[in-house]
Amino acid sequence: MIYFDHNATTPLDGRVLEAMLPYLKSCHGNPSSLHRPGRIARDAVETARAQVAALVGATASQVVFTSGGSEANNLALKGLAWSLKPGHIRIGATEHPSVVESARLLAGHGWDCRTLTVDARGLIEDAALDAIAKNPPDIVSVMLANNETGVIQDVARIAALATGAWLHCDAVQAAGKIPLNFARTGVHLMSLSGHKIGGPKGAGALIADASVPLTPLIHGGGQEKGLRGGTENVAAIVGFGKAAELAASELQQRSRWLRRLRDRLEQGIEKLPGATVFARTAERLPNTLQFAVAGYDGETLVMLLDRHGIAVSSGSACAGGAREPSPVLLAMGVDPALATGAVRISLGKDNTEAEVERLLTALGRILETGQTY
Repeated sequence: MIYFDHNATTPLDGRVLEAMLPYLKSCHGNPSSLHRPGRIARDAVETARAQVAALVGATASQVVFTSGGSEANNLALKGLAWSLKPGHIRIGATEHPSVVESARLLAGHGWDCRTLTVDARGLIEDAALDAIAKNPPDIVSVMLANNETGVIQDVARIAALATGAWLHCDAVQAAGKIPLNFARTGVHLMSLSGHKIGGPKGAGALIADASVPLTPLIHGGGQEKGLRGGTENVAAIVGFGKAAELAASELQQRSRWLRRLRDRLEQGIEKLPGATVFARTAERLPNTLQFAVAGYDGETLVMLLDRHGIAVSSGSACAGGAREPSPVLLAMGVDPALATGAVRISLGKDNTEAEVERLLTALGRILETGQTY
């Protein structure tokens, strides 16, 4: 099976697995214990903390380990909101559901939660930025790179405009694909996830500036400076750390290769009859391409490509048996019928040019023969 769904999850890097194995087999101490096995586990967690921090230009003291990006997003928004009096929250119109649903919950607890509109490229509109510059809200949450389109927001500009606001950035998709520097972005909180960069599922992090008031979501035990109670998942954290180290050291090489593959894909897809590449003119992640073909449902194309041995992702969600168009594309003003046909291709470092050609050939055959699922 050719795998082109790396924005959903990445294969576990063999070097990461090798780093994890001792903590799955023999190094089984609790990091909170004072004996030698406990100290070995603690040292491993702290090494990983430094590795994750280095990937995004943060300090180890700013890293709070979580179970993944969704928990990090929840801790950022809810943990911050619950430390403040109800006020105003603004989130990007194309945010991940973990941000959208967190904001929706806070709206039921007295917070004024509204979205920042985006243009046809998926970028926050100037009018929305002007509004937060004139009347800075209490909290702003904007995704650095969109998980569907790959569109990259100018978070540093938003931070400069939203003076006085606490700024959170979901950088789950951006980490390991483009250079990141927590301090230079101007944000106060940044979410990361291990399994998006070749690490294991079940480990993520919230990068938090020391000035940010946070109320924990999980109480008990005092782990992670009191911000996340519960015994740490040492093996997963070690894997996350190793994946971060590898992503940092190989960033330029991976980025060049992924962009080369994506550009070839884009050239081929744009030649297909009725094909539209979304956010074509925006700055995007080097590995991500989202498109639709007029007259084709996205989930149908996903299943047809699956029959050809190729794994991609649909841009639509199945809710209650009814296919719904991508909220991200709708926010960009894409026609609902076209948005329902969205397909996302997200490349990984081990994909090859031959695999890209196989995908283009399969798509061509599907459209030429009018195949249906």
